[in-house]
Amino acid sequence: MALRGPVFRLLRAQLNHTRQQSRAQSVAVLGAPFSRGQKRRGVEHGPKFIRDAGLIERLSGLDCTVHDFGDLSFHRLEKDEPYMDVKFPRTVGAANKMLSGAVSRAVGAGHTLVMLGGDHSLAIGSVSGHAEQCPDLCLIWVDAHADVNTPETSPSGNLHGQPVAFMLKELQDKMPDIPGFSWTKPVLSSRDLVYIGLRDVDPGEHHILKNLGIQYFTMRDIDRLGIQRVMEVTFDHLLARKQRPIHLSFDIDAFDPSLAPATGTPVNGGLTYREGIYITEEIHNTGLLSAMDLVEVNPVLGANREAVEATASLAVDVIASSLGQTREGAHVSIDEIPPVKEDTEQLRL
Repeated sequence: MALRGPVFRLLRAQLNHTRQQSRAQSVAVLGAPFSRGQKRRGVEHGPKFIRDAGLIERLSGLDCTVHDFGDLSFHRLEKDEPYMDVKFPRTVGAANKMLSGAVSRAVGAGHTLVMLGGDHSLAIGSVSGHAEQCPDLCLIWVDAHADVNTPETSPSGNLHGQPVAFMLKELQDKMPDIPGFSWTKPVLSSRDLVYIGLRDVDPGEHHILKNLGIQYFTMRDIDRLGIQRVMEVTFDHLLARKQRPIHLSFDIDAFDPSLAPATGTPVNGGLTYREGIYITEEIHNTGLLSAMDLVEVNPVLGANREAVEATASLAVDVIASSLGQTREGAHVSIDEIPPVKEDTEQLRL
């Protein structure tokens, strides 16, 4: 299929220039071991298992200078009663406020930020902190779920199903004053967001997606259009007006559960390995990735050790391909092939 879309073609043309510059990218890795945005314990261990799967070593093998900032230490509040039906609002709000500050400092220092979750409620803090430094950012949300419920539409009250609602300016009249979130403010308009991989959308979320005209691609759309065309339309939608920083928020449950079984809300019929990695390769190729989240790896929910290792290893692949690993080979750049060295000892013989 021929490439279509003016922005996509422009980004393709600029890619060769970006590669020729060969400037090492500075990457900050930040762990957020947090699970109170949902009901299943264990997702707080995600950062450790992703690191143990070789993340830092993999990134160091690319053209990256890697700074591992370790894990944030979150405080658990003894009394945190539900507000309306929203569970652990003060705990989630405080954790995201801390994360927001850490992300802002890392991005402000010139790093490309990689946040390791933890559950997806952490995107509230991650995107907010990124927006402090890059107020014109756009957001690509790769997930089986839209996570745009308001407290009134949420079937569960779990905040990992509501983070996008905190971000959108068009939804602020639908958001109550939730304890713990007085520090937040909306940082995106609906046109600044694209969803990829949706296949489990709640009724209220479906109304929001349609009513606000948000660009989204379900798995059916991916089947119909192909992942190449999905990415062309994504970039045309987000970058047609101007080039701007990209925030990628990637939930591991975007993949089919056969590939990523160790997660809290798996949904059949997800992304293949090739589709998921193509998404991240193309985002890297824009040269505009500024921060990313990798969330919802839950080692406790794997049926066995192999399932946990497969999920964590997939998370490493997603992050590495977002930062320059290609299926042509993961390697640092070299300027020329080294010349042959003669063995002087053998010549004397």
